[in-house]
Amino acid sequence: MRLWATSSFLLNLFFLLVSLQCHAQIKVPALVPTPASVKMGQGSFIFSARTVIRADAAECKTVNFFTKYLLNTWKFKTMVVSSNVKNVTRQPAVYITTKGSEQLPAGGYKLSITPAAITLVGKDAGLFYGIQTLIQLFPLNTQGTVVLPCLNITDQPRFAYRGLMLDVSRHFFTVGQIKDLLDLMAYYKLNRFHWHLTDDQGWRLEIKSLPKLTQVGAWRVPRLEFSGNTLPPQPGESASDGGFYTQEQVKDIIRYATERHIEILPEIDVPGHSMAAIAGYPELCVTQNPDIKVNPGSSFAKWFPHGGFEMYVDNTINPTDEHVYQFLDKVFTEVAALFPYPYIHIGGDECYKGFWEKDAGVQRFIKQHHIKDMHALQGYFISRLNKIVQSKGKKLIGWDEILEGNLNDNVAVMNRFGEKGAVEQARKGLDIVLAPGGNGLYFDYAQSKSDMEPSSHGGNAPLWQSFNYNPEYPGLSTEEKKHILGVEACVWTEHISTIAKLYYMILPRMLGLAETSWSLQANKSYKQFITDFLPAHLLRFDKADINYRVPTALEQIDTTINASTYKFVAKVPFKGAKVYYTLNNITPTETDHEYIQPVTLTIPENTKMILKTIVITPVGHRSVVTRMIIDNKVK
Repeated sequence: MRLWATSSFLLNLFFLLVSLQCHAQIKVPALVPTPASVKMGQGSFIFSARTVIRADAAECKTVNFFTKYLLNTWKFKTMVVSSNVKNVTRQPAVYITTKGSEQLPAGGYKLSITPAAITLVGKDAGLFYGIQTLIQLFPLNTQGTVVLPCLNITDQPRFAYRGLMLDVSRHFFTVGQIKDLLDLMAYYKLNRFHWHLTDDQGWRLEIKSLPKLTQVGAWRVPRLEFSGNTLPPQPGESASDGGFYTQEQVKDIIRYATERHIEILPEIDVPGHSMAAIAGYPELCVTQNPDIKVNPGSSFAKWFPHGGFEMYVDNTINPTDEHVYQFLDKVFTEVAALFPYPYIHIGGDECYKGFWEKDAGVQRFIKQHHIKDMHALQGYFISRLNKIVQSKGKKLIGWDEILEGNLNDNVAVMNRFGEKGAVEQARKGLDIVLAPGGNGLYFDYAQSKSDMEPSSHGGNAPLWQSFNYNPEYPGLSTEEKKHILGVEACVWTEHISTIAKLYYMILPRMLGLAETSWSLQANKSYKQFITDFLPAHLLRFDKADINYRVPTALEQIDTTINASTYKFVAKVPFKGAKVYYTLNNITPTETDHEYIQPVTLTIPENTKMILKTIVITPVGHRSVVTRMIIDNKVK
């Protein structure tokens, strides 16, 4: 009896340990952004050609998106039936429903996977985001079936505004390229596309009442940018570089974005950054110079040591001319009619006022209207423009500088300067979107300090910055934090002329943006992100041959240490990628030493060893080269 009891105890202990071991091996899937709550279950759901989708008829758009994705990506021809239809023999099933979503917040959803069924509960955008989560659970490849882990997810966005800005003025991107970017945004639950449509280098939006804006303003002479020293257009040169979107193309892109629950914020940049408009209509600026051409480079400006600059060519429209406001009324009438989004972005940044200061007519105007100075004159302009925007049933949003001159209008601010300004803006009761370059949200900045990074606008914004950024500044009260609409990353394209470089600059930093804008701060772990989650997404990019910045094998790009021995431990970003290294200061390639396992290096006394590494992915994407000097100096 005692022997049997002992054997039974040991047997039960064995099964308990096996059960605990199996449970410990269940990993949280690599979902980005991180859901609010993920609870892993036991077992799995087998998705196959026999799987049926049961859905509320009201959610046909979300279902259509899902089934089209299933067909195009995994070749599943899945049957869809109404939730009310009975006696469907094909099982198991996916249930997509709005029933039970009444208490869910905007954008929220619940996803349950059991061995018998997948159930997604949500409404509107919430259902769509739940579909994106489900899609991320599918593996890269299928063999006629897909094994999905059992789990329960309850999720909702942290911020309502989760944005990405693309500057198409400096370099034009096609309709197809814009749609591809919208797909990528949707995959990571970003929901605002800020479209920077006009600047000194090009006017990209058809305005039918003002045809010269695109006939002239959309085209510039071709130039290769180098250090801002761009040769101005020469007499007789053909303006052949550029492009623009017709209003029908814009409507098509808006429809495409709407299907992915993305709203588009258009930006018409005034009163500065208006050279492309002035090239078509010189009477808009105080100089009325008919020889002004669309700027082919980054700027025609001379920068001074104290941070100011002087424009050589007038790129600022005249705030004292009534004809300018008539022009703007025509522009914003058509912009407001095209874009359903309630806000219109008017830029308002970096307005050079030197030509205003020198103009006698402007000086008379400010005296007659008792305007204090040029900053107050810009405030006068913004206030006038705000009335025009409001007359179209829209709200005005602009960069921080729109508040110059103590503007008292009810406007929203897109903050690019960071915490100090954001706190002041929120305390004034202004709604704000946070896009500070100093917190890693300027994706045109380099991703490391390596000189192998592609040319950029300046600055350094590694992935960890966009991931770790906390927009809810501690100096704000609970009520003041309510004025934070959300977060946005900006991609200025002075140095981004191709789609390959665009993706290199935004990936994988876009994943950090997604985490910051969607996930709770307490749920974010950068260590877990780069160790467990990021590799799966990099592998997807590689398989799809989407360009991206490959993480380096060593965390430090360029460093020196003093040591007689060094244990070389490389980080391989994902399965299939390979690390190569050299010890003689030669840039490594596939023909050099392949890293297989940690290597202990011995450095003779008073000798330096230079270790260089590179990561090469299966499709040939390459990291920048890291360089470590190991110096065993003893004398």
